[in-house]
Amino acid sequence: MKGHLVSIITPSFNSEKFISDTIQSVKNQTYQDWEMIIVDDGSTDGTISIIKEFLTDSRIQLYQLGQNSGTGVARNKAITLAKGRYISFLDSDDLWKPEKLQKQVEFMTSKNQPFTFSYYECIDESGKALGKIIQAPQKLTYRQLFWSNWVGNLTGIYDVDFFGKIAVSSVRKRQDWMMWLTILKKIKTAEPIPESLAIYRIRENSISASKTELLRHNYKVYRDFHHKSIIGSVICMIGFLFTHFFIKPKYVKKSRPE
Repeated sequence: MKGHLVSIITPSFNSEKFISDTIQSVKNQTYQDWEMIIVDDGSTDGTISIIKEFLTDSRIQLYQLGQNSGTGVARNKAITLAKGRYISFLDSDDLWKPEKLQKQVEFMTSKNQPFTFSYYECIDESGKALGKIIQAPQKLTYRQLFWSNWVGNLTGIYDVDFFGKIAVSSVRKRQDWMMWLTILKKIKTAEPIPESLAIYRIRENSISASKTELLRHNYKVYRDFHHKSIIGSVICMIGFLFTHFFIKPKYVKKSRPE
């Protein structure tokens, strides 16, 4: 399928074990009008050599930062370079299903929507399915997004003609949540495609695997992005924890691990 160009934003850092499968999942897309902009954030392993093997495909571009600066800086660099009508995101250890871009572009154009996302599945570091699909409300509001990040970064895609290029925060964590909040503040509600179109890898050192890090970085979203007071941020964290432990589990669909 040909259509509007989709720019795929991929920061990388020491991803030699996963980056090949990530890139291949993009090459396997049924929607072929894309560019993949990989910005390496100072990898010290074999990541760069592996990426270079794919550069015979002119749609794949590699840029290297001089030093490790964090995923926010890498994503912003890639967004600056993007030429697409749509911008999407895929980290260097995650995967897309083949129909991901096609279904999203068709959904956005048919419904005249400037933003969408989808459900996604989870695997562990070795690639073993964890038996769950992460879903979301079918009419996601800004208020719901305020209390928790319902949008998987690997599933979000937005229309540059509508929003312009949205710079992400340079902080090392939770830039994606702040970006989706910026989007929902403008359009008020968003509708996901109600099926799993991507596969999220939970690594042992990832933020999703660390409850302490989860608390600290989410507190900073309320304190620094929403400019809440210390007391206000603590109150917001109570709402976040209620959503995280009592509401979001209702949107996790169990499936049999492979």
